[in-house]
Amino acid sequence: MDVTQIGTVLAIVVITYLIGLGVKSVSEIKDEAIPVIAGVCGGILGIVGMFAMPDFPANDILNAIAIGIVSGLASTGVNQVWKQAKKQ
Repeated sequence: MDVTQIGTVLAIVVITYLIGLGVKSVSEIKDEAIPVIAGVCGGILGIVGMFAMPDFPANDILNAIAIGIVSGLASTGVNQVWKQAKKQ
């Protein structure tokens, strides 16, 4: 993956971040489930990205799923960095 492909992965991070915010607003879902939901959604978006984006950094399903899951989990990390920065 080179620098020009970061935008495709960043799109998955942003989308899963927004999904996580939406899930957080549902009181029946525990906060511990949000990273799992973001990871699963990221995996699905990774598959979609492989077929929809010509410069997606994966050429096979397993790598697309892995990139999507890591991107989804990264979105929860971004959320935690933001929360910790606001505390200080």
